[in-house]
Amino acid sequence: MLTQRILPCLDVRDGRVVKGIRFQGLRDAGDPPSLAAAYESQGADELVILDVSATPEARGTKADTIERVRERISIPLTVGGGVREVSDAGTLLEAGADKVSVNTAAVRNPQIITNIAHRFGSQCAVLAIDAARRENGDGWEVVVHSGTERTGIDAIDWARRGVDCGAGEILLTSWDRDGTRSGYDTELLDAVSTMVRVPVIASGGAATPAHLVEALLAGADAVLAASIFHDGDYTVGDLKEFLSGKGIKIRR
Repeated sequence: MLTQRILPCLDVRDGRVVKGIRFQGLRDAGDPPSLAAAYESQGADELVILDVSATPEARGTKADTIERVRERISIPLTVGGGVREVSDAGTLLEAGADKVSVNTAAVRNPQIITNIAHRFGSQCAVLAIDAARRENGDGWEVVVHSGTERTGIDAIDWARRGVDCGAGEILLTSWDRDGTRSGYDTELLDAVSTMVRVPVIASGGAATPAHLVEALLAGADAVLAASIFHDGDYTVGDLKEFLSGKGIKIRR
């Protein structure tokens, strides 16, 4: 059995870490390099940085923030936000990212996933999917622009198509659960993980160690969390100890 990963996430706006509920009502949570270094020291396996205002502001992720974070950490770093061209991905990789996630731009033009995979390798191409329950409750649809636009695209089909285009990993966020501390959407995780052959990162809703266990048992290969780390509820080490006690193989 492969070991499972824990990924703290830094949502960044204007050079500061922020956190909200369903991508709204953002509050300041700290300095990106300082938090990144702290989470690595706690045992984080990887780190994710998402520039949450890049797409709404029609710009790329600020490379200087990535450079400052990379100076403080050595673990793998995934960066997303405002990636619209292969050149945007190249800029982030040069700044210190190991992987680049694409969300809205991939929905508009799936070819960007293929282009990034061809240029830098599938291991660098992460498809970020924000999925919301359909209003009639029948499955999930992809939402973009920080959840403000419903696309009507079936999230499960989109995950499968994204992998076919070359994505080497899926960052799957439940828009309904994001920031709510109500636990990951395990039904969504099970549906996606059974349909794709690449690792799936669970995101949205973590509040307790038990929530991480539920996500991993539902098929996730890694779990992403933000609020529980930023607010000091748990350290990465706390969660790894809990998971290990439940018989889940984690990286040391």
